[in-house]
Amino acid sequence: MTRLDVTAIPPLALEGVGFAHRGQPLLHPTDLRLEGYRRTLVMGPNGAGKSLLMRLAHGLLVPTVGRVRWEGHLPRQSMVFQRPVLLRRSALANLTYVLAIHGIPRRRRKPLAREALERFGLAALEARPARVLSGGEQQRLALARAWLVEPEVLFLDEPTSALDPAAIKAVEDAVNDFHRRGTRIVMTSHDLHQARRLADDIVLLFDGRLIEHCPAETFFTAPASAEARAFIRGELVW
Repeated sequence: MTRLDVTAIPPLALEGVGFAHRGQPLLHPTDLRLEGYRRTLVMGPNGAGKSLLMRLAHGLLVPTVGRVRWEGHLPRQSMVFQRPVLLRRSALANLTYVLAIHGIPRRRRKPLAREALERFGLAALEARPARVLSGGEQQRLALARAWLVEPEVLFLDEPTSALDPAAIKAVEDAVNDFHRRGTRIVMTSHDLHQARRLADDIVLLFDGRLIEHCPAETFFTAPASAEARAFIRGELVW
C-alpha cells in the first residue's frame, strides 16, 4: 500500500451540530474543527456523547441541528466499532467481500485479503468463521478490512474496550500503522494512559457538551477547564 497524501485530507467542521431524541438533547450544539494529519482522541465519561459525536462526524446519523461539513472533497472514510460488525463468513471472506464491493477484480481479491490478514497477524485464521474469533482478533479483522479501503480518515469507537493488554497493544500498533500511512485518526476512549500514548490532540465531552479541544500536551499539563482537571484526576463519574 502506498502512503497517502496527508496534505489532501480536508478539514472536518461541525457547525452548531446537535442531536436530540424524543425531545431529549443528547448532544448540545457543538462547534468543532478537526484538521491536519493528527490523531484526535475524543474523551469523556460514559454517557458524555462520544459515540454519538463519532456517528455524526462519520455521517451515520444526521444532526437534528447544525451541519457536518468537509472543507473540500468528501474523503474516503472507515469506521471501526467497539463491537465490530462482521459477516457470517470466514475471516478471509469478510475481506474479499469488501474488495468486491469496491470493484477490485476477482483475481486480486484473495491475494490482497491475505496480505492484509498477514499484516494484522491473522494469516493462520483465514478459514475460521469471523464471529467465533476472540474480541481482539475481531478488532484486528475489522482493522484489516478498513486497511483495504485505504481510508484518508479512520474513525474508531472504543476499539480496545474490554480487551486484554496484549490485544490492546496489537490494536494500538495497528492504529499507528494507519497513521504512518497517512490516515487521520479520530478515536473515542476513556483511557487516559491510552490517550497519553496515542493522542496528538484531545476533545473532551461531558454531559453532551464540548468542554475542551486542545493539543494533548496542553490537556495533560495545563487543562483549561475544571471538568478536564477533574477527569485527569479520575474524579468524573465513569
